[in-house]
Amino acid sequence: MIRTMSLLRALIGTARMVRHAPRLAAGLPPDDDVLLDVPDGRLAPALVAAAQGDPEPAAKLLATTRDAADWENRDRYVTRLSTFAYSRDEWLRHWLSTAPHDPDALLVKAQLAVRRAWESPARAERLRELGPLIEAATDAAPRDPVPWRLALDHARGTHARHTEFEALWEQAVRRAPHHYGCHVAALKYLSAQWYGSHRECFDFAEQAAEDALPGSLVQALPVRAAFAQLLSEPGQGVAGDRMDAAADRALALSAAYPAGDLWPAEVRNLLVHVLLGRARHHDALAEFARIGTRATSFPWRLLADDPLGAFLEARTAAVRAVARRTRAGAGHPGPAPGRPGRW
Repeated sequence: MIRTMSLLRALIGTARMVRHAPRLAAGLPPDDDVLLDVPDGRLAPALVAAAQGDPEPAAKLLATTRDAADWENRDRYVTRLSTFAYSRDEWLRHWLSTAPHDPDALLVKAQLAVRRAWESPARAERLRELGPLIEAATDAAPRDPVPWRLALDHARGTHARHTEFEALWEQAVRRAPHHYGCHVAALKYLSAQWYGSHRECFDFAEQAAEDALPGSLVQALPVRAAFAQLLSEPGQGVAGDRMDAAADRALALSAAYPAGDLWPAEVRNLLVHVLLGRARHHDALAEFARIGTRATSFPWRLLADDPLGAFLEARTAAVRAVARRTRAGAGHPGPAPGRPGRW
């Protein structure tokens, strides 16, 4: 009897999925329209020029962010430019040859060097060699927190003691108390994968989110802690309600931005993975609609060799899961009773 009922539920679920999945998917952009890591209108021209060997637009862009103390965008642009230079660095070498002491060129150079060192089998040794390069970047722009974010990542990879890391953290927050990148670097250091635990990771993330400014991406820090726990062994870490609270906080942050906005795109991509991991398929589907065509490499590159393919597979999984729970004659399914948006 139990086996019969199980089969019955499976058959009904499949029928609902076949019936409702096309309608649900129609509310999302087609697969071919989804793009990975789309640059914003300021970064795109700099990348195009860099591809042609011209560093001037990148130099002007980063100088503008430094002069305006636009640290969040500066961090994003440095990361994207160094990623581009990873495979095509002629423009960066030309920039450094003409302006070897330029604080922006030094920062991109340091970011690129740290990435390459992290990928080396002799990671800690390679990273230790980069200490003077990171110091040059911090000295060249005394107000800038981004080199200190780099120093925090460097410290994690070189097995810095807690006291050393705390000293770097103090320097970072003095320059920008709410800088997202520096908070992410600290969260990684405190993670169970490195020098802390899931509980310490959540404690830090939740306190930082409480102290964050309205609309700040730091409010999504707890969902990054939840993601780290999902990647770990089952049964370890904090209780599920704490992970759901992290997702709820990130959902509220996401709702404050327009659908398709590039600014929260990475947070939204991270959030849908956590929502699916918590079997909150309805919330995940709504968040995929907010993402629109803006897929990001993180977190999908940590889960598969093809990050765009992993994003699309996760979106399809959300559509099918919601379709299976949609009753005949129902419109778009609403949240289940209890916690909003949970099945």
